[in-house]
Amino acid sequence: MDNREADADHIAWRPDDAVRMRARLTEFLSFCNLDSFEVLYERSIQNVEWFTEQVLGFLDVRFDPPYRQVLDTTRGPAWPRWCVDGGLNITARCLDYHLSTPTADAPAVIWEGEEGAFRTLTYAELNREVAHCAAGLRGIGIGRGCAVGIHLPMLPETVVALLAIGRIGAVAVPVFSGYGPTAIEARLRDVEAKALITCDAFSRRGQAVAAKITAEKAVEHCPSVERVVVVPRMNHDVSLRSGRDMMWADLIAAGERAGEDARAIEPTSAEDPLIILYTSGTTGRPKGILHTHCGFPIKAAQDMAFGTDVGRGTRITWVTDIGWMMGPWLIYGATLLGGTIVLYDGAPDYPAPDRMWAFCAKHKVEVLGISPTLVRSLAVHGDDLPAGHDLSSLRIFASTGEPWNPDPWWWLFEKVGGGRLPVINYSGGTEISGGILMGNPLLPVKPCSFSAPCPGIAADVVDEDGQRLRGAVGELVIRQPWIGMARGFWKDSERYLEAYWRRFPDVWTHGDWASVDQDGFWFIHGRSDDTLKVAGKRVGPAEVESILVGHPAVMEAAVVGVPNEVKGTEMVAFCVLVASDEKLHSTIAEELRQRVGAELGKPLRPGKVLFVPALPHTRNAKVMRRVIRAAYLGLDPGDLSALENPTAVEAIRQAGEH
Repeated sequence: MDNREADADHIAWRPDDAVRMRARLTEFLSFCNLDSFEVLYERSIQNVEWFTEQVLGFLDVRFDPPYRQVLDTTRGPAWPRWCVDGGLNITARCLDYHLSTPTADAPAVIWEGEEGAFRTLTYAELNREVAHCAAGLRGIGIGRGCAVGIHLPMLPETVVALLAIGRIGAVAVPVFSGYGPTAIEARLRDVEAKALITCDAFSRRGQAVAAKITAEKAVEHCPSVERVVVVPRMNHDVSLRSGRDMMWADLIAAGERAGEDARAIEPTSAEDPLIILYTSGTTGRPKGILHTHCGFPIKAAQDMAFGTDVGRGTRITWVTDIGWMMGPWLIYGATLLGGTIVLYDGAPDYPAPDRMWAFCAKHKVEVLGISPTLVRSLAVHGDDLPAGHDLSSLRIFASTGEPWNPDPWWWLFEKVGGGRLPVINYSGGTEISGGILMGNPLLPVKPCSFSAPCPGIAADVVDEDGQRLRGAVGELVIRQPWIGMARGFWKDSERYLEAYWRRFPDVWTHGDWASVDQDGFWFIHGRSDDTLKVAGKRVGPAEVESILVGHPAVMEAAVVGVPNEVKGTEMVAFCVLVASDEKLHSTIAEELRQRVGAELGKPLRPGKVLFVPALPHTRNAKVMRRVIRAAYLGLDPGDLSALENPTAVEAIRQAGEH
């Protein structure tokens, strides 16, 4: 069979005996005295407390004092308490735990910069740097409960800072390295941050991004920020405000001179705040998602071990940023498991389009986390680029952030992985601490699908009345609490309840359209609030977009609904072409309209197909359809702070004016 002609009903990959035998999930099944994933999953959702205790035992997470109860739902499923009254500072498990094992001398972090610079830290070295950073932070007045912003690209210092903040019982507030001053200011003001860690500048496509200048503007109107620490990423001269700003080296040196007490781990409880991660709302201010010591890191490590098969020494990389949940997910998960975090700070296709493959080959990456959007952009450069590098170390591809369409999925599977590596699809969110749905090394893989829900996640697909639905598209929900769930929105409990808990009683409604096919494979069809109803027929944008990008001329597409007097709603498609030729626009546009009509029916053909240089999307590659629709209609697009490329909005606005 020609895989490129196969459809989503075919199994593309099955684990062999060697894969099953080495899998961490097989090890966990043995730990639980169970003989199959199916038995594990059913028991994990029938008895969440049992499953959580098994995970904590498997990860060897130690509490002092011990917790007296795994789960307390006295306040209802929206407000559970986990590991009740247990003492836990998770950084002890991420770092100090490894010092008495062979992992102490193994690499914890391998880093490469866009310009070719390279650094590595062993677990012993990372532990020492974190202890010195923790003492340095204490020395400048940062302590338990203080909020500290992290405005850095993915550097070794980013790993150190995140863990050091947790070590002293403070609360980390990561912000996207590409944010402008207004977005940073909004987040720092919301949490009343006491300090911000930034850098002088960082490189993107050979150009310096002046991070310190951006940070300087952001803190001008943040009276709570007393200290700004600057990491010398590019060794640029920067101005330091006396009494407020200091260089990273001075912070570390001060911590090194401090006594043992200053470097000690702060005793914290399992449910003490650890990190606040911001996601953009449709309107209004961004949502601050609160997570605890026994929440986010545990769920991250669970998913990383069971889904992407990470254990001691496994080299894992993810194309991400500290401001997206996958940045902290990568750091906490890998260090809990004793894996190696392989970081790349730069554009993944610069200075040549094979940079990502060269990076993976050089550092012998085993698990590569990559988005469908990035795969599409790399695939247009041809099949020869990945073939030119030794990628034999790769064992798993992982993907999250957006739904796949078949062509780039098959390209990654065949041309990069040679048909031998599973593509572990992963979907959840910041509020989940990881995944609702995820493949794993024990289950077969269908293109663009999810093999199963994550263990411990009681996922379901329901109709508009909340009844279970199979073989059709419905709302994705979760019926039981899980240890990684958000502990609410920062200072906004009502908004949290309204967002997830009010649709169906005591059931988490995630906001995604999903389906389960006849073979038990799960599919995500996009955000439920993006769904369109055209001429009485309901359709998800992702379904139409998949058809559009199947055209060889189209690299990326987004579909939105706009008012229409006859149909009620009309679809408008925005496409980014592989090679734009305005003379061919009208021809390609009509081909695309007919292509959609042929597959979905004539009533669902887009009313217009417009071509733009780029689509507005977040750093984690999510296309912002609400922004596209608002810009096209000349409406207020709401919060734009999460956009990586805000200039794309103006082109869409201009398209709406013609």
